Amino acid sequence: MIEHLICCRNVLVHFLYTRILKHYFFLFDPEHIHDSMIQFGKFLGSLGIGREVTRIFFSYAHPSLEQDICDIHFKNPIGLAAGFDKNAELTGILPSVGFGFIEVGSITGEPCEGNPKPRLWRLVKSKSLLVYYGLKNDGCESIVKRLQNKKFDIPVGISIAKTNCAATVETQAGIADYKKAYEIFVQENIGDYFTINISCPNAYGGEPFTDVEKLESLLGAIDAIQNTTPIFLKISPDLSHEHLDALITVVQRHRIAGFICTNLTKKRDNKNILDPSVPNIGGMSGNAVKELSDEMISYVYQKTRGAYIIMGVGGVSNAEDAYKKIRSGASLIQLITGMIFEGPQIISAINQGLVGLLKKDGFSHISEAIGANYR
Repeated sequence: MIEHLICCRNVLVHFLYTRILKHYFFLFDPEHIHDSMIQFGKFLGSLGIGREVTRIFFSYAHPSLEQDICDIHFKNPIGLAAGFDKNAELTGILPSVGFGFIEVGSITGEPCEGNPKPRLWRLVKSKSLLVYYGLKNDGCESIVKRLQNKKFDIPVGISIAKTNCAATVETQAGIADYKKAYEIFVQENIGDYFTINISCPNAYGGEPFTDVEKLESLLGAIDAIQNTTPIFLKISPDLSHEHLDALITVVQRHRIAGFICTNLTKKRDNKNILDPSVPNIGGMSGNAVKELSDEMISYVYQKTRGAYIIMGVGGVSNAEDAYKKIRSGASLIQLITGMIFEGPQIISAINQGLVGLLKKDGFSHISEAIGANYR
């Protein structure tokens, strides 16, 4: 009975969002709407009644979705990807929306204004976003102060990148910038896991730490900072298998728990890009990166024989999308774009849908489905 009521609730919220609210939101500049939603989310999260009402409309829980990964308890496998809550302002409200975990940032050593506007576009026909923010955030010192002494209801990951400016282009300067952000969070014991983001497609100087020698130096510097919190490496969907093999070889020598597959794609020769006009700058999320993400999850899982935890992100808009990534080797799923196009009830709908898909395949727990395509 409860499952049926939750399903009806999700259908109703989806109808209201896609038929009314989304049409209104999409009349305005996407960055303006995003900033407005951040402010609204901060307000809701500051009020007990705001959090509780949000939970009534969006929460869902089932024991078959709970996991302990890297000694972290996840109530469900659906998380918010980095890039939405850039300044860690929504940690109060996001648990009530139904996420099993969230990742904030990416956060850099110094405050960063990001790239010039416009820097966010909706690719409506493609159900994708074109992103050119360029790591806009308040910087590690300001964000650490914001999170100090806070207790989180769900795991919070800290995504770290290097400041988007000419001063960090030189390798050692870039490493120092990563280290500054990482070390300050370690010292304050903030973050259930860390992500080293080497794949932002919109930063000054490109993606230098996808070079194996530079990555070796970066991870060596991170290793030197004493910390037992799990670390993930966020990688580009545009890497060749040969390049990816080389990165995996480097990772095997360092204290990396897993991979986030993947960041945004810069490739324009993509059959899933249906919009007639796409600016040449920026990287794409959503359906544009979906198949690239799926393929990379499969490749990394098989290449490493399941030795690393994989978080799958890119083009998840329903339970089937998430389940495909899980069966391909992902233990956890992240999303942003699917929520923007389908509504915030998508988290609950995906989790409820996953329970049904697990039962259909004869699994009693999500752990049994991870990498099932290759067993």
